[in-house]
Amino acid sequence: MPRKISFINYKGGVGKTSVIVNLASCLVERGNRVLLIDLDAQSNSSIWLMRLGRWNELNSTDVGQVYSIFNPGTVSLSECVIKDVVVDKDGQQILPGLDLIPTTFSLVDLEHEYDADPQEPPYLIFQQELEAIEKDYDFILFDCAPNILRASQLGLFNSNEVYVPSNPDALSLIGYTLLTDKLEQFNRRSASFRRSGMGKPAIIQGIVFNSIKGNVDIEVPKMRMQFRLNQYKNAKRAGPHAKIFDAQIRDAMVVRRAVTLGLPVLKITQVQDDTDSVLNDYLALADELIKHGESLVSSGD
Repeated sequence: MPRKISFINYKGGVGKTSVIVNLASCLVERGNRVLLIDLDAQSNSSIWLMRLGRWNELNSTDVGQVYSIFNPGTVSLSECVIKDVVVDKDGQQILPGLDLIPTTFSLVDLEHEYDADPQEPPYLIFQQELEAIEKDYDFILFDCAPNILRASQLGLFNSNEVYVPSNPDALSLIGYTLLTDKLEQFNRRSASFRRSGMGKPAIIQGIVFNSIKGNVDIEVPKMRMQFRLNQYKNAKRAGPHAKIFDAQIRDAMVVRRAVTLGLPVLKITQVQDDTDSVLNDYLALADELIKHGESLVSSGD
């Protein structure tokens, strides 16, 4: 069974997509098979990894992306998987093992246009489709929108772990607090639809500081976030082993260049032995996530 992980913060603009795209590539670099599922109608992960040309073709057909499966008889989720999505300018695959289920702007229709059956909510339909392909992966990562509406629910219902990308500021703390409340509410509402074998409902297991600018002291906001996390752990509103990750992602121009090139940082920066590299930040995050998962398994959390 793969580790199924949602990345979400109720505050937008924290660099969630850059974390998930580059983390996914580094997990592949460490020998894992990874499926990234884009559940944010802004489609940033999809546009980044497919590049705009391929994504525009997908957007014009509205077949082969997440919302397609909610049009009965159109496609299955397995038919939406883009295998080995990262390619060079000649179309050659350069990161085997990273697959993508993309989305387009039409995913917003899941919130307003889709007529959901109360006995078969969208997240249950998605779970049944995902079940057919999840065995092919070591990690399934969900890029969730900054809310817990229907699209994000697809990932949260199917996850066992939630990680919160954050900036070292007060607004990220507020977003984290609101996320915890809304996640608890959703888990209660969806409990009756959970099936044996799905594991425990999604719960926050960690916070990742991202886009840290040079010469900025983050110790005070980090202490505030740790204090709130400790409160939630004591109240059993976060995992008992939840933590602020030691790996922290600095702000770097190469990340913005990677978006422009349609490549993860891993494919435009060489792995370095020194620590003065944002790529090493992402690799350290991947290593810590793997190790953290081992501790969760050993503790039964």
